Formats: sequence, C-alpha cells, structure tokens
Amino acid sequence: MNNTLKTALAARLTALADDELILAHRDSEWTGHAPILEEDIALANIAQDELGHATVFFGLLQNLTGDDPDQMAFFREPAAFRNVQLVELPKGDWAFTMLRQYLFDAYEYILLPVLAESRYEPLADATAKIRQEEIYHLRHSHAWVERLGLGTEESNRRMQNALNTLWPYQAQLFVPAPEDEVLVEAGFFPDVRALASTWTELVRPHLMACDLAIPVETPSVSDDRAVHTPHLTALLNDMQQVARWEPEGEW
Repeated sequence: MNNTLKTALAARLTALADDELILAHRDSEWTGHAPILEEDIALANIAQDELGHATVFFGLLQNLTGDDPDQMAFFREPAAFRNVQLVELPKGDWAFTMLRQYLFDAYEYILLPVLAESRYEPLADATAKIRQEEIYHLRHSHAWVERLGLGTEESNRRMQNALNTLWPYQAQLFVPAPEDEVLVEAGFFPDVRALASTWTELVRPHLMACDLAIPVETPSVSDDRAVHTPHLTALLNDMQQVARWEPEGEW
C-alpha cells in the first residue's frame, strides 16, 4: 500500500471511529435517566455497542499506523476529531436522541453492507460483524420514531422539533472527504454521495408515515469534518477528564 492510500485510509478509519465514539458518549448520558427502565438498559447496551465499534475501527487504525486507541480517544484536541456534527450535538430530550439515533442508524444500515465488500480485507471483515448489531439498533430507533411520531400531540411536537433541528446535519454524512478519491479508486471505500439517495428512500417514507414533515428550508452545515460545534469541546472535557488527570495511569 503506497503512502497516499495509507494516509487516506487512516483518515477514513479515524472518521468512522470518531462517529461511533462520540455517539456512544451521547447515548451513555441517558444512563439512569431514560423514560422507562427497559429503555435505560437498552440504550446503555446500544452505547456500549457503539463504543465497541469505535474500538474496532481504532484497532484497524492502530494496525495501519500504530496510533494508540486510548491516545486517539482521550488525548486529542477537538480540532483533531473527524466525527460529523450530527453526533456531537447535546442529547436533548428523548425524541431528539431517538431521532438522531435513527438517522445515523439508517446511514450505517446503508454504509456497512458496502464496506463489508471492501477490497481492504480487515475493514470488510470488521464491518461484516458490526453490521449485525447495527440492524438491531435500527429496529429499535425505527420503532421509537413511530411510537413518538404517532403517539400524542406532545410526543409528535417533540419529534417534529427534533427533526427540524437535526435534518440539516444529515447532509454531512454524505460529503466525501478530500482523501476519498484514492480510496474509491482502490475499492477500499465507497463514494458516499452515491449512498444519499438510498438513505433518503429509506428514511423519508418512514418519517412521513409517522406524521412528520420533512423540513424544506434548512440552515447550512459545514461540509468539513474538521469543523465542529462548541458542543464537542464540552463533551470532550467531560469524556477525557479522568484520563488527563492521570495520563500515565493503567486502567
């Protein structure tokens, strides 16, 4: 593998890992606070799954570049993270969390089968296993969108407010990174722009069937994964503080 391809692959693995890591942290913030006990357990398990998936992608990155997963997670500054802004927004209410999870789960439902066919065999093997857990995640969030969208006037209002806020951020999922061109040529990673229409065909009918209106006019969101909201800084201050207190510690 030449250096150009290796650098591009490292950038994409970092982005995959960061998406999972930051979403895992946001989901974990509901531990002990979910609306019912069953969901407290369910979302904690989903958060653990997402963290496990981040660990898998960081492991692939370590095998490729030698970057230590703990250093990547706990000692990088916000500007070095490559997650989409969608996953770093505050957890909001339950409707917000479930809708965000649904939008991201649907993205992974489309992406992971393609990655399972990657010519980069370690990535293909890893995503084939992750895909099975993500199918469950999508079923869970899909059901909650329906339950809240078609529930009470209040639950529908909260879900619509969440959709109005979150919808602009989904576009960033389908923006290729500058390094992606060589990955697409090598068959290592798909052109994410080609996944957008499939995602839309999956998500829009479900949202509309749940009595939710797709926002027409939305504010623009940066296409650059290196650009973050202030919310990521606050999240990392919380997530990284123990490791930074004792950087030489063994946990």
